This record gives sequence, structure tokens and C-alpha cells, in this order.
Amino acid sequence: MDKFTTLEGVAAPLKIINVDTDMIIPKQYLKTIKRTGLGKGLFSEQRYKDDGSENPDFVLNQPAYRNAKVLVAGDNFGCGSSREHAPWALLDFGIRCVISTSFGDIFYNNCFKNGILPIRVSQEDLDKLFDDAERGANATLTIDLPNQEIRGPDGGKVKFEIDPFRKHCLINGLDDIGLTMEKKGSIDSYEDKLKRERAWA
Repeated sequence: MDKFTTLEGVAAPLKIINVDTDMIIPKQYLKTIKRTGLGKGLFSEQRYKDDGSENPDFVLNQPAYRNAKVLVAGDNFGCGSSREHAPWALLDFGIRCVISTSFGDIFYNNCFKNGILPIRVSQEDLDKLFDDAERGANATLTIDLPNQEIRGPDGGKVKFEIDPFRKHCLINGLDDIGLTMEKKGSIDSYEDKLKRERAWA
């Protein structure tokens, strides 16, 4: 998993509440277990018209936001079913951070496991970040995880809270396998001890 320390990039405003995982990545894209290639399906029912052409009104199709790295979204983002493809699709598109007032619990946990930082902020702070994001290509936000702050294009700052263990995992790029490998020395010692004590086994 890629490390997450400081992220600087364009923030796309998605002023929709209750965005569920089916909206993030519709069911027809769930046939794969690969984490790559899902970016094209991200918000596909909003991004594309029935004939397959792009919907120019959807935020991620607008020139200023095509390379967005941050998504500023309405309340209760990622609610609904527990599909891990949702963070996979966001990550494959290039989004490494989602900011909202609240998240669906399973989606929130899946983000951390896949190297995406979900940030909870107050409604007041979210409104400020929406204002920043609506500036288009000038809407560059800096997400500073070590210092737990979001810096806006005009120098404004928003502080955020994060669980220390999850912060440690993101900064060090540790998914579940990486966490296990941190204990490799202890695991090897235990296995060697078992071999000595249970040579008959």
C-alpha cells in the first residue's frame, strides 16, 4: 500500500448527501477481484449518458476536476452495501482523500485498508471546503496527515481528528499484510521455538 503523508491536489465538490456504494461503483463492475481498472466505472451512472458519452454536467467530467485527488462530499458518504470495490474505484481514478461530515462505517474502514484517507469535519468546515473546491483548477487543497490539517488555497486551515493507529498505518503504508510482516521477527522466533520444543511433531 502506498504511504500517505502529505497530499496536494485539486478538490472536486460533490454536493450530494447519502452517496451510497452502488452510486460510487455500480453492480455491473463487481465481477472482478482486481483493484485496477475500476476508475472508469466510478460514478458511471452519473458520468455517462445512456449512449456511453460523457455527461458534461457531472463534476468529474469537467476539465478542472478530471485529475482531482480529493473529493469534498455531502453527509453520509459511502453508505449502503459493503463493497470494497468502492474505495478501489476511487483510488484507481486517482482520489486519495474524501472529506465529509460522516461516512458509512464499512466504507470508512475499507478506505483505510486501501490507502485512502477519509476525513470527518464539521458542517461549517465542510462548507468552507466546498467554497474552496468550487474554484475549479485553483481549488488545490493540501492534506497534511502528520499534522492533521487541511490547508486551503488562501492559507486557511482546518484541523481534523484521526485514530492514532490508523494514522500510523497510512503514514507507513501498512495494510493488513504489512502489519503482519512488521511482526515477522516475533513470528519467526515463535516458529523456531516450536521446532525445537516439538521436534517430534
